Amino acid sequence: MRILIVDDEPLARERLKSLIAAIGRDTVCGEADSGQAALNLIGECQPDVLLMDIRMPGMDGLEAAQQVAKLQPAPTVIFTTAFDQHALAAFETRAMDYLLKPVGRARLEEALERARERADHGTSDKTQKAGAHICARGRNKIELIPLEEVIYLRADKKYITVRHLHGEALIEDSLKALEEKHPRQFARIHRNALVNPAYLSGLERDRNGRLCTTFRNIDDCLEVSRRHSSEIRALILGNR
Repeated sequence: MRILIVDDEPLARERLKSLIAAIGRDTVCGEADSGQAALNLIGECQPDVLLMDIRMPGMDGLEAAQQVAKLQPAPTVIFTTAFDQHALAAFETRAMDYLLKPVGRARLEEALERARERADHGTSDKTQKAGAHICARGRNKIELIPLEEVIYLRADKKYITVRHLHGEALIEDSLKALEEKHPRQFARIHRNALVNPAYLSGLERDRNGRLCTTFRNIDDCLEVSRRHSSEIRALILGNR
């Protein structure tokens, strides 16, 4: 793929170039130090991917990505930034990934491979708006988990485990806030757990006699409180 690097810091551009060279599959077709400079170069450079910072003088990366999304065909945008607070706004611009600096080789290679798969399949893979996701922050990575892929949310002290189709993630939030924000997506089964009704498969008793939910796709079981048992039974019957 042809990659355009967009960053106002020369050292950051050099680091990305060295990582791309080490990966050895793609070509850097140009460099820009602002969003406007990147837009000016796209016609000449014809990049497949933009590796773009967010905070830059003049037109920043978010505004540039909004303009890039209007192009036909539009290059894939992968943000590379030191700031995690822009993640939701970044994904609203249809960016494919969001890498936190210092960007590591493995993480960059993963992002580029996803971009390559998108190009190979000829799909736009447009990201849904950020409100349809749960945002999980990890080391050098921001992960947006589509709501329809979330199986359950379980609180444990200050963290919530988000169990989804591809694994799990930890977030700092409250179940009450998530329940109020997504009332149609989740049902409460216990004071410490919300479930996605679409993945409920049945109810069973554990070895201690407690009523628990079972799920499609995974082997996990979660306790159901007496208060919520009737509602959960009705949801399970509705799935059949």
